[in-house]
Parts: sequence; structure tokens; C-alpha cells
Amino acid sequence: MEVILRSDIERLGKIGEVVKVAAGYARNYLIPKNLAYPANSGNLKRIEFEKRRAAQLAEHELEQARKYAGKLGELSLTFQVKVGEEDKLYGSVGAADIAEEAIRQGFELDRRKIVLDEPIKKLGVYTVGVRLHPEVVAEIKVWVVKE
Repeated sequence: MEVILRSDIERLGKIGEVVKVAAGYARNYLIPKNLAYPANSGNLKRIEFEKRRAAQLAEHELEQARKYAGKLGELSLTFQVKVGEEDKLYGSVGAADIAEEAIRQGFELDRRKIVLDEPIKKLGVYTVGVRLHPEVVAEIKVWVVKE
């Protein structure tokens, strides 16, 4: 049976491709889970419309991410922490702390989007990346100072 894929499926194909699969696989898995349409001329037109719509949405999301990155670029977060000998922190400043402080300042930020290889454990000024979109990474200034 031939089907038109509605989403990328590993080892099968990409969106909009017409692929030949077993009839049971199509009827019992792909079509009920809205991963594919039966291949016919009406569905070919339908998938082209969906591809255009998806491209428009992706472009809009990218534009929104770029705008938000501009706003986030102006953000500067200051953390006053307790330090011990040789200015080593008691604890650390991690992605969750950065996200929490950004939310307090009025910015929506998910801690999983913060690009921080390891928690900050020393005083100083750091530039931390925030992945807003696969193509857009904003940078935030993080100041870690003595309490």
C-alpha cells in the first residue's frame, strides 16, 4: 500500500514522500496515529498545503525567537553568594537558578534551554547561552559577586 508521510519517520522517509509499506502497517499504525495519509491525488494536495503551513509556522517561530533573543541580550542577572577561602562559592549557580532569577525579572525562561556545561563555582562575570530555537541562541550576562 502506498502512503504519503505526514511527519519524518526514521528508516521510512520524510514529510510529503510517497512510500510503499505493508497494508497492515499502514492501516493499523501509520494512518490511525496520523503519521500518514493513503496515497491519492486529494491527499497529495492536502499534504502540500500542510507543508506550506508548517513552513510558515516555522518561519514565524524563528522570527519570534530572534525578537525574544534581542530582549534577552539586554538581560543581566546578578547573584550575591556566600564565599569561602580563595573566593570559592558555597554551592554553585546553575541553570535552575538562572531561570528562576530571569523569571523574577519578567522573562519567560525554561532551565532546559540554558546552555551551561557545568554550574558556576567562582566569582566573576559569565556569558551564558540560551537556546530559544535550533537556529537562535541568546546570550545573558551573569554576575556572581560576594554577599
